[in-house]
Amino acid sequence: MKFTIITLFPKEVDTYLKASVLGRARKNKLLVVEFVDLRHFGIGKHKKVDDTPYGGGPGMLLRPDVVVAAIKKTRTKHSKVILLSPEGELFRQEVARRYAKEKHLVLVCGRFEGFDARIKDYVDKVISLGSFVLAGGELAAMSIVEATARLLPGVLGNRASALSESFSTRQKVEYPQYTKPQVFSGKPVPKVLLSGHHQNIKKWRA
Repeated sequence: MKFTIITLFPKEVDTYLKASVLGRARKNKLLVVEFVDLRHFGIGKHKKVDDTPYGGGPGMLLRPDVVVAAIKKTRTKHSKVILLSPEGELFRQEVARRYAKEKHLVLVCGRFEGFDARIKDYVDKVISLGSFVLAGGELAAMSIVEATARLLPGVLGNRASALSESFSTRQKVEYPQYTKPQVFSGKPVPKVLLSGHHQNIKKWRA
């Protein structure tokens, strides 16, 4: 599977996605992550990517001609283009499962006060991490890449681990887990987990 991230900060995002599980998966060619620097499509000598909003208001908006040029350069017949914005559909595990079946996800990261609304005409979906505002869409993009990539064959060495994680098979967080020491700060590990009785443990975790 291929991910393309359109962003003003490709190096910073790449640093995170080179670490840990995702870094190994990229090295082993289980997934491909590419970056499109939005600044390359900027206007004029100074590669301007934003401008003031019509009608007044605070901040700056990403220009539609700049963002759409980057999308058109990136999109193929296999692409699904996702605009990252607080107003979008909430990203959930079920969305990650759908995206894991795609061949190519294009994630468009915002900055400043947001996007010119006309950009939405050139994307397939608007997705949000939640009802809060971040400086840009990069954290959302990294979250979507990681949540989706974990579901791809071979990315996690133990496939059972991916299937048992929170929200994978049920719409709630994973059961509480414990490790050594057996007693910590006066609080012991639940006795059922020490019993060796797998049916009782399974029932306790349900």
